[in-house]
Amino acid sequence: MSGALDDKVILLRKDASAGRRFQVDYSSLLNPAQLEAVMHDEGPALVVAGAGSGKTRTLVYRVARLIESGVAPQAILMLTFTRRAAQEMLSRVERLVGERSRSVTGGTFHSFANGVLRRNGKAMGLPGNFTILDRGDMEDLINLLRGQMGLASRERRFPNKSTLAEVISMARNKARSLEQELEADFPHLLDHSADIALLAENYARYKRARALLDYDDLLHLLAELLKDDPAVRRRVSDFFRYILVDEYQDTNPIQAELVSLLAATHQNVMAVGDDGQSIYSFRGADFRNILEFPQRFRGARIIKLEENYRSLQGILNLANEVLASAAHKYSKTLFTRRSGEFRPLLVRAQDEHMQSRFVAQRILELREEGVELNEIAVLFRSSFHSFDLELELQRRDIPFVKRGGFKFVETAHVKDVMAHLRVAANPADAVSWLRALTLIHGVGSRKGQRLVEALARADDPEQSLRNKATEVAGKHPTAAQELVKLGALMGSLRRNLEPPANQVGAVIDYYLPLMRDAYPDDYPRRERDLEHFQQIAQRYRSLQAMLADMALEPPSDSIGGVLAADSETECLTLSTIHSAKGLEWKVVFLIWAADGRFPPPQSMHVDELEEERRLTYVAITRARDELYIVYPIYVFERSVGYTMGQVSRFLQDIDPHTLACASLQEEVED
Repeated sequence: MSGALDDKVILLRKDASAGRRFQVDYSSLLNPAQLEAVMHDEGPALVVAGAGSGKTRTLVYRVARLIESGVAPQAILMLTFTRRAAQEMLSRVERLVGERSRSVTGGTFHSFANGVLRRNGKAMGLPGNFTILDRGDMEDLINLLRGQMGLASRERRFPNKSTLAEVISMARNKARSLEQELEADFPHLLDHSADIALLAENYARYKRARALLDYDDLLHLLAELLKDDPAVRRRVSDFFRYILVDEYQDTNPIQAELVSLLAATHQNVMAVGDDGQSIYSFRGADFRNILEFPQRFRGARIIKLEENYRSLQGILNLANEVLASAAHKYSKTLFTRRSGEFRPLLVRAQDEHMQSRFVAQRILELREEGVELNEIAVLFRSSFHSFDLELELQRRDIPFVKRGGFKFVETAHVKDVMAHLRVAANPADAVSWLRALTLIHGVGSRKGQRLVEALARADDPEQSLRNKATEVAGKHPTAAQELVKLGALMGSLRRNLEPPANQVGAVIDYYLPLMRDAYPDDYPRRERDLEHFQQIAQRYRSLQAMLADMALEPPSDSIGGVLAADSETECLTLSTIHSAKGLEWKVVFLIWAADGRFPPPQSMHVDELEEERRLTYVAITRARDELYIVYPIYVFERSVGYTMGQVSRFLQDIDPHTLACASLQEEVED
C-alpha cells in the first residue's frame, strides 16, 4: 500500500474507550473494518480479508495495539507461512511502537514447533539435537528403506521415492489413513497398499531411532505433546495469551488443531485469511478450516475487510462476479476508492500462436506507453501453458523470468555440502552420512550402506572411517584417500567450534574437487552458489540454528540462474497462478483461459472445481490497472487433432458490462 496509508506514527492522543494514551492514531490510519479488527478485545475473531484489502496492515496494527494496551510482547504469538512475512510484519510493528515489539514471537508453524519441541521434547523421548529432514532427505531415506525391503528390484514395479513421500506426507497433512489417501488421490497404487503401509511404519521407526524429524513430524509431535501433556499445554497456552494466524485459509487439519491447542486456556485467537484465496489443497490445505472457524471457536467475531487498495473497480467487479457463484463462501463485495476506469478484456485468439503474438505485441505497446516490464505479468494455470509464448518472447527479444524451478537448497551441490554439516551436528544422521560417502569415487550405494551401518555402531566415527580406508586401500586407493580426508574433515568439524561460516568454508574446500569431477560442464556456476551459501552462513552464530533455518525457510533461488532474487534487470514475469499469489502487477495477462485447460480435465470433482474458481479469482486480483484474459478458439490435442475451444466455465456467464470481448484478426503484427 502507498500514499496516505503508509505506516506513520501520530503523536500522543487519548483513546476514549480504553482511557489510555496511545502513540499511534489508529482511527486516522485505518478504515472502519480494519479498525474494528485492531480494536478487538478478548476472545476469538476471524478477519475475512478480501484480496488487496490490507490484511498485513491489519495484523501489524493489531500487534501494535495489543502492546500499547499493556499486553506483554512476549505473550503475543504470530504464526505465518513464511519467515519473511513474520519478519516484515514485526519490523513494521517496531517502527510503530519501538524496540519492545522485539519480544513478540513470530514465525512459521514449523519453526515454532521446532523451538517448542527442542525445549520440551525430552518428556516424549525426543533429544534436543534432533535433525530436521527436508523433502529431499525424506525421499532419500524412503529410497534407502525401499531398497532394503526389496521393493526396488528391476523385476517388480513399485512407486518411486517422490511418489511414496507424497503419499505418506499427504495422508498425515490431511489427517487420513494411508488407505484413505491412496483411495482418494492415488487409486492406481492401491495394489501396493500393504507394502506402502509397511514402508511407512519402517520409515517412522527409523526416524525415531535416529532422532530424525521431517516437516510433518514437527507439527504432529507438537500436537501430540500438547494433547498428551496437560501441564505443557497449559504452560505454553498461558505463556502465549494472544495468538494471531496469517493466511488461515492455507492451514491443513493439523495446523488448525494446533491453533486450538495453543489457545486452550484463553481462546484469544485472531485468524486472518480469505476463503476466496484457498488454492493449496495439493499441499494439504483445507479451505473448510476457515469456513468452520466459528464452529471451532464458539462466539467468534467475524469481521470482513472489503475495501481494496490495489485494483481499479472494473477489475474488482469481475472478481466479485466470479466468486459470487462459489458454493461455499463468506459473502463479500470488494470495492475501491481508487479513481480510474478499466473494463477487463476477454480476447479470443484463433490459435495458441496468435494468443502468444497478441500478448507479445501488447507488451511491446505497453512498453512504449511507459509501463516497465517489471510491472507486467503473464499468468497461467499450468507451467507448460507458457511454452509457445516463451518462444515468441525470445523471438521479439523481450526478456522474461519464469517463476519456478529448483530452490536453492534443492540443488545437488548445496545438498551435498549440507549433508556434511548435518553429520557434524548429528552423527546418527544416516541419510546424510550416506550422501557424503557416495560422493567418493568407488563408494556406491551398497558399499555406502555398509559403511553407514559400521559408522552407526562406532564410538568414534572418524576413526572408523580411517580403519575402513586401510581395509580398502589395496583395491581402491583413491577411495581410501578420500575416506581419510572425510574422516579428518568430520573430526575437525566436531572438535573445533568454529562459526558456521568457517565450517561451511571447510566443507566447501573438501568438496570442490569432488564437485568439479561430478559436474564438469557447469561447476563454475555451482561454485558461485556455494560462495553464496557461505555468505548466508555469515548471519549465524550456531550451526544448529543455520541447519534448522535452511530446512524450514531455505533461500529460494540459485544465484547462478537466469535471474537472481536481488537482480535489477528489467524483466517480464511469467508465472503459474499458484506462484503469483500474494503478488501484484500493474498489467496482468491470463492466458489459456479455456475450458479443459482452466480448469484442467482432471479437476471434475465439486471441491476441485470450486478451488479452480478460487484460482481464477486469485489471478484476476493480481492486476492493478489492466487485465487481459486470452484463450485460443482452435486447440490442438495430440490424440484428436484440432478441436474447438471455449472460454473457461468460470467466465462464460459474466455480464458483458463487466467483461468486454474481442476477437483477434489476422492483422496482428509480426
